[in-house]
Amino acid sequence: MTATTDGSAGAVGPRAAAASETTIASTGALDEAAARAAERSVDHLLGRQDAEGWWKGDLETNVTMDAEDLLLRQFLGILDPDTTRATALHIRGRQRADGTWATFYEGPGELSATIEAYVALRLAGDLPDDPHMARASAWIREHGGIAEARVFTRIWLALFGWWRWDDLPELPPELIFLPSWFPLNIYDFGCWARQTIVPLTVVSAKRPVRPAPFALDELHTDPARPSPARPLAPAFSWDGFFQRADKGLRFYRKLAPRLLRKTAMDVAARWIVERQENDGCWGGIQPPAVYSVIALHLLGYDLQHPVMRAGLESLDRFAVWREDGSRMVEACQSPVWDTCLATIALADAGVRPDHPALVKAVDWMLGEEILRKGDWAVRKPRLQPGGWAFEFHNDNYPDIDDTAEVILALRRVRHPEPERVEAAVRRGARWTVGMQSRNGAWGAFDADNTSRLPNRLPFCDFGEVIDPPSADVTAHVVEMLAYEGKADHPRTRRGIDWLLAEQEPSGAWFGRWGVNYVYGTGSVVPALTAAGIGRDHPAIRRAVSWLESVQNEDGGWGEDLRSYRKYPGMGRGASTASQTAWALIALLAAGERESASVRRGVGWLVATQREDGSWDEPYFTGTGFPWDFSINYHLYRQVFPLTALGRYVNGEPVLHGRGTG
Repeated sequence: MTATTDGSAGAVGPRAAAASETTIASTGALDEAAARAAERSVDHLLGRQDAEGWWKGDLETNVTMDAEDLLLRQFLGILDPDTTRATALHIRGRQRADGTWATFYEGPGELSATIEAYVALRLAGDLPDDPHMARASAWIREHGGIAEARVFTRIWLALFGWWRWDDLPELPPELIFLPSWFPLNIYDFGCWARQTIVPLTVVSAKRPVRPAPFALDELHTDPARPSPARPLAPAFSWDGFFQRADKGLRFYRKLAPRLLRKTAMDVAARWIVERQENDGCWGGIQPPAVYSVIALHLLGYDLQHPVMRAGLESLDRFAVWREDGSRMVEACQSPVWDTCLATIALADAGVRPDHPALVKAVDWMLGEEILRKGDWAVRKPRLQPGGWAFEFHNDNYPDIDDTAEVILALRRVRHPEPERVEAAVRRGARWTVGMQSRNGAWGAFDADNTSRLPNRLPFCDFGEVIDPPSADVTAHVVEMLAYEGKADHPRTRRGIDWLLAEQEPSGAWFGRWGVNYVYGTGSVVPALTAAGIGRDHPAIRRAVSWLESVQNEDGGWGEDLRSYRKYPGMGRGASTASQTAWALIALLAAGERESASVRRGVGWLVATQREDGSWDEPYFTGTGFPWDFSINYHLYRQVFPLTALGRYVNGEPVLHGRGTG
C-alpha cells in the first residue's frame, strides 16, 4: 500500500491512487489487498471504542457554533479568558484567504458566518485594523453588511444593541397556545426548529439589550442608516402574505394584554423546562440549548438555578479541546449513530458476532433505548414508545433513522441474552412502522411533518424547518423491515413504492441527511434489493448506470455540497472515503462485485488508506440542512469504507435472529 509518511490530508493523490489500483488489478491481488485493508481498519476502529461500549467521532460544523457560544457567555457575563482565547484560535484557523468564513470545507464565503466569526474575534480582542479583520469587514460590506445577514444572526446582534429589535420579524410567545390542528402551531415545525422557536418567542417578547463592548459600524454599508427597509413581496404571494402578517403582529405587540403575554411566556418556560434532558441539554443539540438558557434567564432563572446550571454544564460538554490549544464547539454529538454504524461495519468485515467489543456495543445500545413518549406522540398518541435517539441524551426526540440502523446493528451480534435484544428490536420496529407518514414514507423524527407554511415565515430564513419524509430515511427503514422478514408487509410495500416513485430521471435518489445523490442512492439500492427488488429491475439498473457515470478518474466517488443548489453538479466532487464507500455499497448490492467500477473503487479505498488503518476526509459529507448547514462526521471516513470493504470481501451481511414477519 502507498501512503504518505507525514499523515497529511489525502494520503494518496488521484494519479497515485489510479496507479496503485492498476498495479493491484494487474497482479490479480485486489481481493487480498482489500482483505488486508479491512483487517487494518478493523483494528483501528476497535481501538477507538470507549470502555462503555460506544463510539463517537467529532461532529464538525462551522464557526457560527463557536461564535455563538462566546456571544452567549458574553450575554450572561461568564465569558472567561481561556475559553475566549482557545475559541478565537479555532475561528482564526478557519478563515479563508479572502477574509471570509465558509460553512463547509472549500465552500464559498458565507455572509452570516463571516459576521458572527468577526464579532467573536472582536470579543477576543482582535482589532478592526488587523489585516485579517479588515479583509473580513471589507468583504461583509461588499455583500450588503449586517442588513443582509440571516435573521438569527441579527437576533444575536440585537442582544447587544448592534441591531434594532424593531427591524426583526415578530415571534409572539402566544404561538404556544395554538392547538396542534391549527396551521403554524409549534408541532408543524421540525423538532429541531420547534425547540429553537419556543425559547426565541420569549427572547423576542423580552427584547433584551446588554451593553455592547464595542461598536460595529465597520460592518454596515451605511452606519448612519444601518437598518434599511426591505421591499414587500407581491400581496398575493405567500412571502407577501407573511410579510404583511408580520406587520399585523407588530401592531398586536403594542396591544397584547399583559396577562395573556405573561401567561404565554410562563407556558413557554414550562414547555422548555419539561424538555430538558437528564444531562441538562435540550434535544441533544446546541442551538436549542443556547436559546433555552437565554430565555429562562430572561424569565428570572438565575445562573445558580439547577436548570440553568445543568444547561450551562451541558454546553461545556459540546466543546472539543484540541492539542494545539484551540477549542471547537460541536453542534451535536452522535454516539448512538456512530455506534450502530461501527457495529455494522465491524460485523460486515468479518468480526465474529460474539466478539466482546460487539457485545459491549449492544449492551450500551440496549441501555439507550427510549421507553417513554416524546413530542412525536402529539401526532401519534396511541403509538407505544420504542426507539433510539442520535445523541447520549434525547428522550423527547427518538430518531427513526437511528432506530432502523440500531436494529440492523443489533441483528448482526450474537448476544448472550437474545431475549433482551429480541424485545428491544420488536419495540423499535413497531414504533418505526407506526411513524410512517401518510404518503408511505418516513421522516427523521415525526410523522406527516410536511406543511410548507413554516418555511415561508419571515424568521425562517436559515435551513429546513420541517421534517418531511426522505429517501435515505425511508430506505433505511425498508432495509430494516426486510431483514425483519417484513418485506411483503403492506407498510413496507408502500415504502418501496414511494422510493421507486422518488427516483430522479438520472437514476439517482436525493440525499436529505448526507451529501447528496451519492448518499441517497447508496442508501436506497441496498434497501430495495434486500426487500426483494431484483437486481435487473429498471430502477436498479438506472442507479448503477448513474453511479458508473459519476465515478472519478481516480476510481473514487465524491460530491460537492453545491449539488444541493446546482442540479448539474450532482454526483460530482473530489473523491472521499465515505462517498466512495456509499457508491460501492450500492453497486455491491446490485450485484456488480466483478465490475470495473467496483474494482476501481475498492482499489481507491485500498490506496488511500493510511498506515494505521484509517482514512482522512476534510470534506463535509453529512447534512443538517441541505446546503445551509453541513457536517463533517469524523467517524464516517472510518465506518463506511470498512463496511464497503467488508461486503466486497465477505459478500452479503449476515444477520442473526431476524424476524419471520
